[in-house]
This record gives sequence, structure tokens and C-alpha cells, in this order.
Amino acid sequence: MGLLTPTETGPLQQVTTLRLGIAGSESNVAIGLRRLGAPATWIGRVGGDELGDLVVRELRAEDVTVVAIRDTAPTGLMLKTRRTDAITTVRYYRAASAGSHLCPADVDEDTIRSAAVLHVTGITPALGDGPAAAVRKAVEIARAAGVTVSLDLNYRSALWDTAAASAALRELVKRSDVVFAGEHEAALVVDGSTPQHLAANLAQLGPRQAVLKRGPAGCVAVIDQAPYQQQALTVRAVDPVGAGDAFVAGYLAELLAGKPPAERLATAAATGAFAVTVPGDWEGLPRRDELDLLTATDPVIR
Repeated sequence: MGLLTPTETGPLQQVTTLRLGIAGSESNVAIGLRRLGAPATWIGRVGGDELGDLVVRELRAEDVTVVAIRDTAPTGLMLKTRRTDAITTVRYYRAASAGSHLCPADVDEDTIRSAAVLHVTGITPALGDGPAAAVRKAVEIARAAGVTVSLDLNYRSALWDTAAASAALRELVKRSDVVFAGEHEAALVVDGSTPQHLAANLAQLGPRQAVLKRGPAGCVAVIDQAPYQQQALTVRAVDPVGAGDAFVAGYLAELLAGKPPAERLATAAATGAFAVTVPGDWEGLPRRDELDLLTATDPVIR
């Protein structure tokens, strides 16, 4: 989507300047992977408008391979405002947008079959029947080709109701190898009295790797039937949006690199922490040689 962000904090009607950029969970993950040295391809539908041009240009500038279908419908738009220093409000304008027209014919089968990981989110199937069918097709192609399927539940209450989301996400979890979720998202799919129980119950549906993102509380996971826990890094949060996508990018980059679970989670915690330290959904994502900066004792690097 295109992204509009006021350059000032306060009510939108008092803001004098808006910054234009791009945003989107899947594109955030793709950029995060590229910055960590992993290849990434983004498949999607954007409008044949200047916002669509911006999305394609920014992704290509980050060295992401782009498979973008251009649509006569407009590119979706996201408006992110800072009502106070502690409260961020996000609104989406994407009804009848190009992204909502995604369909199974848009799925590039050769790209998916040749991938190491297919990453999808719960946002796309919430956009409509076509996008939901496209996700199902992509997942089935990946499974048939032995490609690891990664799913971030990413529940958006503005897009669909709880009952519809619960049923659709549960089916996607069953067909995934790696699942990421917040606690409230996991609770849409499984029962569990603690984060560890939620992760374990997600894993029982089929995924070998179930990871619960808990923000400042770190994360818990069940990976190959073994429990894991990772503390979050202490940082000064400037913009919390995009932290979950950064976490996913860090985890998947280390999965692709063949790193053990503890290393995957440690890098995920670091990339998630990086993302919140600067404004923007993806701008603060780190490169691999920057991962140790958050634990540096000297604030000036010479």
C-alpha cells in the first residue's frame, strides 16, 4: 500500500505535512530478508497509478524481486497517525483496491516451486474471495513442491469478523510449517491458558515451528516439539508498527541460513527491536553487520 504519515504528533486536522511512503506486512518481511542477505520475491497486485509505481520502485530499490500485476483499480492506502507520543492509530483505505483483486491466476507457480520458503499472512485472505483463493493456491503449490510454508496470522479486525477469521486461519495453520502469532491471534485458533500452551497447541495442529510474538515480553516458541523462550531487547520505542514483520524477517533469514532455533529467535528479537527505534514500518530494519549495535556499550561508533 501507499502510506501517509504526519510529520507531527497530534490530531490529524491540525497536521500541516504528510510524508508519503509504502507499507505492507509482506513487503516489510521481504525488505527485512534482503537486508539480512537472503533473497526475497514479492508477489502482489497494485494499481496502475503513481502509488503503484512507488511500491514497485521502493521494493526494487531494496533489491527485492518484484512480481507486480498492475490493475485498473487504485493502490490501497494506509494512514498512520501519532495522536500522542504513546498512541499510534492506523487506518486502511483499500476497499475495492488493486490488492483486493488478487486472484489465483496471479500466483507465479514457478517462483513458488523454486523458493525455499513461501511466506503468507492472514491479511491477504481477509481482503476477499479472490485473495483468499490465491493464498490457498500458493500454499498448495508450495506443499506439493516440498517448499516450507510460513504463516503470520496478522489478524485485522477491520477486515473480517472473529468467526470468519478463526475458521480460515485455523485451516491455514494446519497447512503451514512455520506459524507466527501474537497471543490474541493465537487465541482465535486454539485454546491455551499461557503463551507456552498457545504455542504448543498451535504446533499440535501441524506446524513444526510455532512462535508467539509478545512484544516487550519477548517470545515463546515450540520448535520440533521443544519449548523455547527469548527475551526482548530493551530499546526506546519510537514507532511500534512493523515490529512483528521485522521479527518474522529475522527468524526466516536465520532459518534459511540453517541456524538453530535459539539463534533464529535471538536474531528475530534483535530485528524486531531495531524496527521500533525509528519512524516507519520498514525503514529501521537492520543489515546483518548492524545486528550487534543494540547491545553496544558506546553510543558513538568510530
